[in-house]
Amino acid sequence: MTLTCIGAIAGAYGIRGEVRLKSFCTVPEDIAAYGPLLDAHGRSFTVDLGVAVKGGFAARLSGIATKEEADALRGTRLHVPRDRLPDPGEDEFYHVDLVGLDAVDPGGARIGRVAAVLEQGVGDLLEITLTGHSEPVLVPFTRAIVPNVDLRAGRVVIDAPDGLLPE
Repeated sequence: MTLTCIGAIAGAYGIRGEVRLKSFCTVPEDIAAYGPLLDAHGRSFTVDLGVAVKGGFAARLSGIATKEEADALRGTRLHVPRDRLPDPGEDEFYHVDLVGLDAVDPGGARIGRVAAVLEQGVGDLLEITLTGHSEPVLVPFTRAIVPNVDLRAGRVVIDAPDGLLPE
């Protein structure tokens, strides 16, 4: 089962066990609609959203009744199985779907594998583990440099400008 991170707990909110919940969903309120959320240890939480607060929502999580319990969850990332999420739109991708894809040049020769997708303020970067190299390279995830993502074939095409990839 592939899990996708859709939120994180920023700490306690108040004294009655509520948490400050950051949503990574396109529509932030949708975080409560994906069913129980799982932490890294497999613990399951149902979510009841409260008022909007700076950077997210006040929320009640099942099984959390005190401020101390809520505080202990600070930094916890919350996940759902990938199959609970809606299909992405055209030219949109979930990061979890990109990790592990082969990276090939425009001629189809394998150059490496997508190790991670890093979110940056101005755009995402693909971390590519290059075949035969110990250090990964960061590739801007733009249409000009990554003109094709083929999830069915399990690959991304990297049309790297001169100097982006080591020789």
